[in-house]
Amino acid sequence: MANYCVNFTNPFLFSTNMNIVKIYHLANCTTCQRIIKSLNLPPNAVLQDIKTEPISAPQLDGLKKMSGNYESLFSRVALKYRMLKLNEMTLTEKDYRKYILREYTFLKRPVIVVNERIFIGNAKSTIVLAQEALAVL
Repeated sequence: MANYCVNFTNPFLFSTNMNIVKIYHLANCTTCQRIIKSLNLPPNAVLQDIKTEPISAPQLDGLKKMSGNYESLFSRVALKYRMLKLNEMTLTEKDYRKYILREYTFLKRPVIVVNERIFIGNAKSTIVLAQEALAVL
């Protein structure tokens, strides 16, 4: 599935009077580090290293509401995807949610939330859109 950006109002994640910027990433991932450095982040940006602070069920459910489905948040390039032979199975939305919550490597990274928009993955076009959204804060 392609990396992409979605607009969605989610009161669970957002306050009306402040700009919200949150990035779900892996601190030891050089791609995530490079992308974060390329973003002009505001001082109130929140970075969540999903290895040391796993994504919670309510957080994942909020991201799903923004993106439209769990599949868009699921990484098929994770090493465990083939190890667990998930590539040989037909996964449901319930499965995607379960695996992301069970193993941090199944979350496609980075996931960048800028106010009411979500940017999933590391495709150059996705990062350019995230940079544009941050530029107008």
